[in-house]
Amino acid sequence: MALKKIGQFVVSRLLAGVLIVAPIYFAVLLLLKAMKSLAGLVKPLANLLPSWLPADQVLSLLLVLAIFFFIGLAVRTSSGRAIWGGMQTSLFQRIPGYQLFRSLTQRLAGQEGDTAWKPALAEIEEALVPAFIIEELEDGRFTVFVPSVPTPFAGSIYILASDRVHPLNIPFTQAIKAVSRWGSGSKDLVAAMEVKAGANR
Repeated sequence: MALKKIGQFVVSRLLAGVLIVAPIYFAVLLLLKAMKSLAGLVKPLANLLPSWLPADQVLSLLLVLAIFFFIGLAVRTSSGRAIWGGMQTSLFQRIPGYQLFRSLTQRLAGQEGDTAWKPALAEIEEALVPAFIIEELEDGRFTVFVPSVPTPFAGSIYILASDRVHPLNIPFTQAIKAVSRWGSGSKDLVAAMEVKAGANR
């Protein structure tokens, strides 16, 4: 039994580390790949700069950042949002886990529009536990993710009746902070639930 618990501990922490490091790794990998692809394009201009300056890398980086900036600018427009929405529906949402990962990154960025990863308190046995709503089922039940402590991105999945799930009107980062601090700050989570419950009476 002790060996099993050790194994679960190692696996959960390993997965938590992967979830944190993987997006950073792939972002850096994408950046380096894009810089390499554009190196030939900036070569004529790089030859005009002093030889002591790593002009190929600097100009490639600046060009990649400029492209990312204008893409970000474009998706803020109505036509850009429509094109991006079409791409997500027809392509990206077919990738397993994309929608959930997108919702998570939106929450981390402070965008609260998506219902996935909404902070909540869930009734598990005789206790209230910090949780995140992943989705609502057609019959009204919720799929919730209950994180382990102090690793917020490893835990257990439950499907619970709606009366056992209490959504909280607090920022996602506040709920994550309470979990990562071994429950410190949970009184604010309970207060948010009690305010909501009082408003419904």
